[in-house]
Parts: sequence; structure tokens; C-alpha cells
Amino acid sequence: MSEKFDFKQHDFYTNRELSWLDFNYRVLEEAKDKTNPLLERLKFLSITQSNLDEFFMVRVASLAKLAAVNYAKPDASGLTADAQLKAVNLKAHKMLIKQYNTLNRSLIPAVEQLGVRLKNRDTLDERQAQFVKNYFHDELYPVLTPMADDSSRPFPFIANNTMNIALRLNDGERDKELYATIPVPNSFPRIIALPGQTNEFILLEDIIKMFASRLFINYQIKEQTVFRVIRDMDLDVAEEDTSNLLKEVQQQLKKREHGNVIRLEVENNSSQKLLNRLVKELGAKRFAVYEINGPVNLTFLSELVKKIKGLDDQKYSAFTAHQALPLSSDGDIFAAIRQQDWVMQHPYDKFDSVVNFIGQAATDPAVLAIKMTLYRVSGNSPIIKYLGMAAQNGKQVTVLVEVKARFDEQNNVHWAQQLEKMGCHVIYGLLGLKTHCKLSLVVRREQGGIRRYMHMGTGNYNDATAHFYTDMGLFTANSDMGIDATNIFNMLSGYSKPPYFHQLHISPQGIRDFINDRLDQAIAVAKQDKTALVRMKMNSLSDQQIIAHLYEASRAGVKIELIVRGICCLKVGIEGVSDNITVHSIVGRFLEHSRIFIFDLDHEVSTYLASADMMTRNLNRRVELLFPINAIPTKSKVNQIFDTMWNDNVKSRILQSDDSYQRIDRRGIAKMSSQDVFIKNAERQMKAEKEDESPTTSENFKPLLSPKNQPNLLSDEGSDE
Repeated sequence: MSEKFDFKQHDFYTNRELSWLDFNYRVLEEAKDKTNPLLERLKFLSITQSNLDEFFMVRVASLAKLAAVNYAKPDASGLTADAQLKAVNLKAHKMLIKQYNTLNRSLIPAVEQLGVRLKNRDTLDERQAQFVKNYFHDELYPVLTPMADDSSRPFPFIANNTMNIALRLNDGERDKELYATIPVPNSFPRIIALPGQTNEFILLEDIIKMFASRLFINYQIKEQTVFRVIRDMDLDVAEEDTSNLLKEVQQQLKKREHGNVIRLEVENNSSQKLLNRLVKELGAKRFAVYEINGPVNLTFLSELVKKIKGLDDQKYSAFTAHQALPLSSDGDIFAAIRQQDWVMQHPYDKFDSVVNFIGQAATDPAVLAIKMTLYRVSGNSPIIKYLGMAAQNGKQVTVLVEVKARFDEQNNVHWAQQLEKMGCHVIYGLLGLKTHCKLSLVVRREQGGIRRYMHMGTGNYNDATAHFYTDMGLFTANSDMGIDATNIFNMLSGYSKPPYFHQLHISPQGIRDFINDRLDQAIAVAKQDKTALVRMKMNSLSDQQIIAHLYEASRAGVKIELIVRGICCLKVGIEGVSDNITVHSIVGRFLEHSRIFIFDLDHEVSTYLASADMMTRNLNRRVELLFPINAIPTKSKVNQIFDTMWNDNVKSRILQSDDSYQRIDRRGIAKMSSQDVFIKNAERQMKAEKEDESPTTSENFKPLLSPKNQPNLLSDEGSDE
């Protein structure tokens, strides 16, 4: 075996952007999947649109900028920026066709059978027509602003992700063709409920089109078409001086609204003349024009689902998340953490425990200080309120708010200012780096001296997304980790450069070094013909160096099991290179967001959680955290969680050598959806605790057998056992 084998050949890598589109196709599969509740399928289709919007605003925008300056360096797969830009748009056009085929051929007919209808001018009954007329004159007409487009009035600025109606008109007196635009006001709901039948609706833009002639008296409307643009929304913040970072972010937020047009969506009944005019005035590339066979911007489907009445049986059933009593608001959370480490898995374990951790610290007289990193928080965050309360109660409160968190910049700037007003010390991190780690430290004076309590997590301190993102976290009072956590905050707030960390691993570089070291150990074990198993779960795998090292480990005989929800630039099935690598992707009810790393080297198992994916930006340009799960019960729980997900045969797809993802052939084996299993476990725990039972971790979280040997937990008969 040659030690000089080239693991960085272009043929060994999938393009990152095309791999992301493959992930969005997997989300689209959920919209098509008839085993999902019908209204949830509408939401999945809506998610494919919101995913694409952000993808184009950031990733495709970045490619467009590189292509514009003829950036020639290829990516790991060998594609230049220009080639990637064209390939991405080609694949996205194919996705568009599948999105609207799913809507028009499958979902709309299905919801119509249940009495849900999107109506238009031709299908309104008399009562509804009168309602729409009154709605236009009483509500819309005073707000609408028609924008003429002629020699004295230039084409209006079209803001990112706004709905607009382009019009071609005729001046009856001079028989002259004119153009205008009506911005669809975003201060109104896009879905308007109609009187009469319970679930009949009309789109806001259709009402405006019905009565647009009232805005152009003495002009004849020849054509109307709805359009929308997606602009370059990537924030470009110069960080030479972090003292002005807040002001710089605020200035860049204003500039961002005027980014270049990356995608133009327009109804497919538009004339070539009107389409050409839009392309010219907006500066859009021809390959970036998307002609839509239906309502523009499918995110309206999520709004529609919220307004549909009486069809709760067509949604996911609500479930009761588990709340460990010692970590509840009625328990003594610090006594519970002193007694043992706790691993949480959200949303199956309530996020309330994390909120309670900060809440109890805010009012506990023994607490001296709270230190915390915040990357994304909700719009009405209880954690923010508790941090402010703690400061007002005289505790030392230091909060690192990452004001460069993409698309949360404005929200985070607001919270940074509010925290400062409440008396907290607010810091913005290190020069040139985003702080993405999820870390809370509470310092408490106790009888035996100062004790540190920590929460470390894989996901954001966001009580809203914690209901539909799967994430994991650790509560611990481990003294070595406490020292490490203190050093991390000193590094973030001051000039400290700790020479080493006892147990925690920090990016930039620290996590990469750790993963590389573990892979080297696995290779050494495999070369001795001993068991070497590496298991990783993450959102994305795109870093070329890490992938090359995984190839090297596979070639040496290390068995590698990867669960990668989204981007995966690694290829499987390359003879002599990735024969020992298997990649699963789980896409289901909840967004898989946790990061797990397990190394079984000659039956010595070590387990870790992290905030970082194996992406270059996370390993090189962000402050990230990887932390060990040391206690036997908690380690067992995390390993069992990975086992359960690995054995998923309902929502899991397996990566093939041709880069496609195929569902698992379930013939002869029981259905097993990991997310449904976790829900059942959570409900079983809650039921047991309500009956005053006290099951141990191993009793209430039973390890799963292989799918073909386990009881049929999720059969069509719905067995509970």
C-alpha cells in the first residue's frame, strides 16, 4: 500500500453546492411521500423554497461574485466558479419543475378533496366576489402604490424576496405601450380567507390583479405578471476594528438590500417582451430566470397550513417531551448537576431545562457570575430576560453575542444593545472569527469553595427552534471542563492564550487537530488487525483535508459510519479508497442538527458532542467547541442514540456510488423511524415518572436491536412495543 496515494483527486469529491441541492431534493421527497400527513407535505414543499432562497442569497451569490472576476481556481471536485454557477442553476431549474409538479399534480388535488381550495377570479361565488371587491377598496387600495416606468420615472428598486406585479399597458389616446410595477405590500397576509366554505382562500396578488385597472384610470392593461427577485444578501463586514463592529454590521445590513439579482422568478404566462424588459432592468442573467407554473414563492404554503381549520388529523400528532424533574423549575438544578452529568436530546427532552439553568442562576444568591455565548436566539427569548435579571441582581454577567450570525444580524444587534442596557457585559468575539460554540458557565460559591456548572450544546440557545431541531447538550460540573470553559471565556473577552485545554477542544484548528489525531489512532489500530470503528453524525461534510483523511482511514481498514443530513462531498464506493465508508442521511419531521463523534478503537470507546460540522469554515474560521461525554450512563445514552439513528429504515437514505441517495429496502424487516422511536421513549418516560416510577437511564432508553430482529415498533398496526 503506497503511503503517497493521492486522496485529493478531483474524481473523489462531489461539488458542495450540487450536494446541497441533492439534500433539498430529499426534503422534496418528503413533500411527495404519501405516508406523511397531507398538511405536513405542504410544509415540506414550503421548506424546499425557503431553503433555496437562502442558498441563492448566500452560496449562489458567492459563486456569482467569483465568476464575475473570472476566479479560475477549481473546487475539490474540479469545477470553476463559473462552471458551478451554471451547473447549480441547471439543477435548480430541474428542481423547480419537480416542485410545481408536486404542487399541481399531487398536493392541490389532494387538499381539494378535503375541501381546501385556492380560488381565483373565475371560481369565486357571488358572496366571495363581493368580499374580495370590498377588501380591495377598503383595505388594499389606500396602501397600493403603482410605479410607472418611463423616461422621467426610472424602473423602481425591487427589494429582495418581495412580491411584485409587472404590467404592460396601453395609452388609449396615443396608442403607446407603457410599463409599470405594483409592489405587493408585505404588511398584509398573503393568504386571504374567503367567506362561505370553511377552507377557501385567495392569494393577495390575485386580488390586486383583479382590480389593478382601478390604479390606472384611462389606461388599458394588456398584461400582468407576478415576479420576485432573490438578491446577493451575503454580509461583507470589515473587522479591522471590533470596537465599531455593531455600527459596521448595521451599515452593511442597509447595503445588503441592494445586492445584485441572483435569481428572477416570474409567472410562465409572461410575454417575451415583458420578460426581456424585466431581465434588462433587473440585470439578471438569462440562466438565472425561473418561469413559474403556479404561484410564485411557495413559502405561502406554510401560511396556508396555519389558516386551514379542522384538519388536525392531517398534521403530525402532538407529543409530550420529557422533562427530567430534577432539571425542572421546581427542582434544584445545581444539586442535580452536582450529583451526575445529564445529557439532553431536544426536542424529545424539553429545552426548558436549559432555560431553567439560566433562570435559577439569575435568582440564586450563591451564584456569582454567568458567562454565555449566543449565536441565534428567538425573538422573545426567556434566556435574554434571565440574563438581564441576573445583572440587575448584582451578578457578573458576560455575554458573547455573535452579531454576524447570518440573517440573524439585526435580531442579535438588538439583543446586544438590550443586554447592555440591562447591565450585562457584552462582547463580540475574536477578530475575523465567528463565535459558533454553544457554552454556558455558572460560577457558584458553595460550602467547599467555588464550583463551576456548565451547559455545552450542539445547537443554539433558541427556545423556538428547539421544538423542531434535534440537538444535544451536556450539563456537568466537571472541574477540568470548568477550568477549560473559564479559559475559553477569557480568550474570547481578553488577550488570554491558554497553552492547552484539559478536556475541551476548540476551533479554529483545535477540533481539526483532534479529529486528525483520532483518525491516525484508528489507522494504527486497523493496521494491527484490530477493531477500528469511527462513527460521526453532522449536518455537513465538505472539508477536503478531513475527507482525504477519512479515505486514508478507510483504505487502512477502518470501518466508518457517517450520518450526514445535508452536504456530503465525500464519495462512497471508490475501490481501494472508500470501500469501508457508509453514509446515511436522515430527513424527517425534525431537522437533524446534532453533531456526534464516536471512536471505537480496539473496543475502547470514546464519545464526543460538538457545535461544529466538518466544514472548512467551522474548523478554520469559527470558534467552535467539541466536548467529551465521560460518565458511563451518559456515554451509553449518546451511543444508543447513534445506534437508533443508524438503524433508521424509514427516514434514512443511503449514499450510493453514483452520488444518488436511495431509501432502504424494507422487505422482510420491521419499519423503524428513529425520530418516532425517540418520541415514544420520551412519552414512555413521562408516563413512568407521572406514575412515580424511577427508571434508570438504561431502563427508559433501551438499546435497539438490528431492524430485522427488533420488535415491530412502528408497524402499520401502530404497536407501542
